[in-house]
Amino acid sequence: MTLHIAWLGKKSPPCGNVTYSREITNGLLDRGYQVSFLHFAQEDENEVEQEGECPDVALPCLYKSQVYTLPSLRANKVLVESLKKLKPDVVHASLTLSPLDFFLPDICAELKIPLVATFHPAYSEKYRTLSAGTALMTYQLYAPFLANYDRVIVFSQAQKELLMRLGVGAQTLLIIPNGVDTRKYTPGHSGAKDEFKARYLYVYQGRIAIEKNVEALLRSWCAADMPEDCKLLMVGGGSLMPSLMAHYGPEHNILWLGSVVDDQRRLEILRGCDVFILPSQIEGLSLSLLEAMACGLACLATDVGADGEVLTGAGIVLNPQYVKTQLQTLLPMFYHHPEMIRLLGEKARKRVLESYSLSRNLDRLEVCYQEVVHSYAHPVGPSRSPA
Repeated sequence: MTLHIAWLGKKSPPCGNVTYSREITNGLLDRGYQVSFLHFAQEDENEVEQEGECPDVALPCLYKSQVYTLPSLRANKVLVESLKKLKPDVVHASLTLSPLDFFLPDICAELKIPLVATFHPAYSEKYRTLSAGTALMTYQLYAPFLANYDRVIVFSQAQKELLMRLGVGAQTLLIIPNGVDTRKYTPGHSGAKDEFKARYLYVYQGRIAIEKNVEALLRSWCAADMPEDCKLLMVGGGSLMPSLMAHYGPEHNILWLGSVVDDQRRLEILRGCDVFILPSQIEGLSLSLLEAMACGLACLATDVGADGEVLTGAGIVLNPQYVKTQLQTLLPMFYHHPEMIRLLGEKARKRVLESYSLSRNLDRLEVCYQEVVHSYAHPVGPSRSPA
């Protein structure tokens, strides 16, 4: 049976949720699903559709950022009317998006449409920091509403247990780790080293934000006194970028590339790099990390969210409380011992092929859709109803 999925997600600004929505919806289209993409857009916004994308429905908003969106007063009505017109078999929301997230269970219950969510917010169970405390508040805020979704997809057992402690039923939660297209993200030729005039390239890819702990990486890079033929590429944008650029620049062999939205350009950069670093204080399951692993880079990431689980035995797992001192020691090791780059890169690629491919993710997602559709067609016990 070919299902129609109404996907509620993000198209901009660039972030992990945007990448996840694009990769999953394109994957569903390739498998023959009908997909309608509902996303927030401001009135003066003109988003260019990429080749192969599904038809979209713009929901009006007053403001949107990489983190959250403020919908307009008409957004709820537009969403309901769109769902009535589309008549999808399943609504899948890639959270967090906006305050409308809290109303989706009632809207979908009223329309008798199964509701699935993927819950992306970063977290850290092992280490207590200000960022981790703020992340926990997000989980506490969302948990009572997530309990009314038909399925909530999470990335790890630790994330599942956290939501269970906050009152979300075990039967609602489904572990499907993020995945990347291992046919697209592969080791390969790149001209990046010639372009950036470097023998060794290190890369950070992600938002330039407080919780990403980017300054710890920059300080450790400078303190490590890296050779002139080693360059650090900073890929991504965010609120901290202007102030950090003023203090850490080309004189330190640090190059700021900003947000790279073109997939082929990002792939060219990754393939040309040797080492990927993710020093975050909190994470969910980083798609940037998985992309780098699939491209065969030696990867270092902090033990937060599901990243430590992904990288254990396939890279170097950092303690988020001692990132600067650990990186100051580790970064020079790769140019002193370049065989580590090849060894860790091979292990990283193998790990992604075994457990974190997009194909594997889609297989499990298809089973999820079939289960919720079947449960609505053949209800057992009391059905979900509007609160």
